[in-house]
Amino acid sequence: MQQARNLTSDLGVRIANLRFLLRDRDGKYGEAFDAIFQSEDMDLKSAPQAPRTNAHCERIIGSIRREALDHVLIMNEAHARHVLAAYERHYNEHRPHQARCQLPPDAHEQPAAVYDLHIHKVLRTWILGGLINEYRHAA
Repeated sequence: MQQARNLTSDLGVRIANLRFLLRDRDGKYGEAFDAIFQSEDMDLKSAPQAPRTNAHCERIIGSIRREALDHVLIMNEAHARHVLAAYERHYNEHRPHQARCQLPPDAHEQPAAVYDLHIHKVLRTWILGGLINEYRHAA
């Protein structure tokens, strides 16, 4: 309960922009915990009978930490937002996903052709100062 109070206090006026609190149905979140956020006019949402929901959140958080945040010294909130935005663009526009047949989430179809590396040049783009590399064929 004290952590909930600390969070609402730290957020200050920014809490007015938040509409929902997503949490699981663990018993450690009692009525007093809920009352703190309800007093801020927030709706409390949790998926009933969905035990795997938390696993999806933990998977993406783990990916963000392993692939980006564990290798970057975050200086302030603006820097953290910049790093996370760059990683989000990479994750959604370029990074292959096994569940989508190696397509990124924003891609709708497989690449049209296989390129001969002796003829076509490969371009490398550094993301986050070279922490992540993206490779594309030159036009």
